Amino acid sequence: MTGTLDGKKLVIVGGGSGIARQIARDAVAAGATVVLAGRDEHAVAAAREQVMGAARGRRAAVEAIRIDLGTEDSVVRAAEEVGELDYLVSVAASHANGPVAELARAAIVRAFDAKVIGPILLGKHFGARIRPGGALLLFSGVAAWRPAPGRTVMATTNGAVSFLAEALAVELAPIRVNALSPGIVDSGVWDGMGERKEHFFDEVAAVNPARRVGSPADISAAALLALTNPFLTGTTLHVDGGGRLA
Repeated sequence: MTGTLDGKKLVIVGGGSGIARQIARDAVAAGATVVLAGRDEHAVAAAREQVMGAARGRRAAVEAIRIDLGTEDSVVRAAEEVGELDYLVSVAASHANGPVAELARAAIVRAFDAKVIGPILLGKHFGARIRPGGALLLFSGVAAWRPAPGRTVMATTNGAVSFLAEALAVELAPIRVNALSPGIVDSGVWDGMGERKEHFFDEVAAVNPARRVGSPADISAAALLALTNPFLTGTTLHVDGGGRLA
């Protein structure tokens, strides 16, 4: 039997993203109070307004705060500002793509801050504030299981997230910790491709066992399951349409 989001407090780090907004909308609809947190204050504030607007007259409690996973002091301040909570999701990411021979060290460090070091700090400073029955959800990605040239850092950080979820599930028990690995999702991150996006999505759908690309709603449904199922911990949920097998 799964738990409920009604009356719970959910913090979403990386709260300006399309997937974060969908999780926030669905959580608010289920009765949760949501705190959107991110490094870009303007993006997080805009996401808050969108989530509030989607509430359509329902009483919605959505806050926006700043957090920079590359700075421990920022994580400490955010934890103090949030206080007690029930669930924490981190969808934060910073990409360092390109040939290994051309990678800048600073970009590599930022990528690990967002996906690995930052989530460890979240566990360090938010863990003791999570109420009984609560959970932490980290975002991995299909690149860990399908590495490609120019995606070495992405594959490595996403793979590390999966192992980190297992380690934190043991370290922070009985707080539950899981990872979610999305595939190709039409969340807005591909919009910069312009007219090429539709062709790219068609190519992905043709080889995915599910024969489609994902939607933010697909990812949100799995995220809320991971948060509220009391017998799920130390697991990576692959919500990729079978993309890692294609």
